[in-house]
Amino acid sequence: MEISNYIISFINNKVVLVNDYLWSYILIIMLVATGIYFTFKTKFVQFKYFFEMFRLLGDGFSDKDVKKSGSISSFQAFCISTSSRVGTGNIAGIAIAVAIGGPGSVFWMWVIALIGSASSFVESTLAQIYKIKDGKSFRGGPAYYMEQGLNKKWMGIAFSILISICYGFVFNAVQANTVSLAFNNAFGISKVTMAIALGVLTALVIFGGVHRVAKVSEVIVPVFASLYILVALVIVLINITEVPAVIKLIVSSAFDFKSMATGGFIGTLMTGVKRGLFSNEAGMGSAPNAAATADVKHPVVQGLIQSLGVFTDTIIICSCTAFMVLLYSGYSTSKATGIELAQEALTSHVGALGAIFVAVCIFLFAFSSIVGNYYYGESNIEFMSGSKVKLNIFRVFVVAMVCFGSITQVEVVWNLADLFMALMAIINIIAILFLGKYAFMALNDYTKQKKAGIKNPVFTVDDIPELQNVSEWHGDKK
Repeated sequence: MEISNYIISFINNKVVLVNDYLWSYILIIMLVATGIYFTFKTKFVQFKYFFEMFRLLGDGFSDKDVKKSGSISSFQAFCISTSSRVGTGNIAGIAIAVAIGGPGSVFWMWVIALIGSASSFVESTLAQIYKIKDGKSFRGGPAYYMEQGLNKKWMGIAFSILISICYGFVFNAVQANTVSLAFNNAFGISKVTMAIALGVLTALVIFGGVHRVAKVSEVIVPVFASLYILVALVIVLINITEVPAVIKLIVSSAFDFKSMATGGFIGTLMTGVKRGLFSNEAGMGSAPNAAATADVKHPVVQGLIQSLGVFTDTIIICSCTAFMVLLYSGYSTSKATGIELAQEALTSHVGALGAIFVAVCIFLFAFSSIVGNYYYGESNIEFMSGSKVKLNIFRVFVVAMVCFGSITQVEVVWNLADLFMALMAIINIIAILFLGKYAFMALNDYTKQKKAGIKNPVFTVDDIPELQNVSEWHGDKK
């Protein structure tokens, strides 16, 4: 036992060293610079088309023709990506950010979300442009646009390996770990019991393929995300007189330059960016895998919808957790962190039911994330090999990691998540910087058609003559 603990501690220390270097000197600069660049190149698409995003999402929800055809609707694709986004990062991750980085980390999460929405638009639009047919559905993502757009299959394979390990294994272990902690804290249920329960439920869904994942996601995500937001709003209204002070605290703490000499400001900034990216995944290359599945008439449609997903995740849901924690007077003196701090805060607001409510929410959010994360891995396993045997082996390992994550040490899991997230993001950002021009051209085409009075623009490859190696979008405009 001592040997295994030593090995885990040794690995964790090395991972922390690498993470500090990647996040301090490489990724934070890449993320912010890329987000700002895309924001200007798309002429502030995340703000200009904000209300259009809601209209498109509504159209996707009511698109009966797509569902009848056996394809995945834009709303279902949105739910798959949101199911992965809306998970432990929105509750446990935000509580960790506040506990470690202070209230100011919330502000930097907001900033990275607003900037990152442009990156999410670009990567998801590219995923649509370079998607391929898979039976009645579509699949695609960074690996596909790296191979077809950049003619670099090796790059696509490298990304596929990283995302399969990151989402299928590490991130799912993070989700399962938080669920087991929440249920142990709320109901006294052992971690082993939760490991078995989560493993069985995961197997039942993921062996059913993308359509079962979509059906589970479109039910869990809207219902329980809405319920969680409602509870948070009630708490905010109950404590409405304290809200201005909390907002002031968030902003002032974000710019606490006096603590820069001791690393306080940098720590706040870094924590906010890391937890924000873990939550909304903008620029990381994960959401494009879900975006590519949608059956839409124009690539920009899903790009806009996925951009809305970043706003929904961070500005709305993450803020709910942040305000619930910061409105709890004992958050700064509590020894709890992560999911335990969120449960402690909610219990202080609504009584003993608070811990139970958080446990139920985290279970449903985390479970939807597990199945959403699995699909990202499935899509990339199919990119590397179409073998059903290999896919089933991957599924078995996913279930095994869910069980492992339920009983392992939380610190190791979160640090591994940060490492793989950083590596994925670096590779994806390089790719979308080279290919971004096609997303800009697609946006210009969409805008041109909208100005011409066309309510729902239609795209073909002829609209961008420079495009090559595109397998879809060859039909006539109707």
